[in-house]
Amino acid sequence: MTGTVKGPASYFPSIEAKYGHPVAHWLDLIGGQTDKPHMQIVTWLKAEHGLGHGHANALVAHALAARKESAS
Repeated sequence: MTGTVKGPASYFPSIEAKYGHPVAHWLDLIGGQTDKPHMQIVTWLKAEHGLGHGHANALVAHALAARKESAS
């Protein structure tokens, strides 16, 4: 049985389709911004790269959660 993707990753297919870049591209960009608070990175993605709020928020949430996990 295949599980349904939940959480921020559920946005990934639509992000790739809408903006024409793989999620890895966006996560690499966010990687250079992780010294900033969550919402500041979201605002940066929206202003500098034209992402919608929900897509930017999902990418940042995923990136920061993954960073926390790897630091543990």
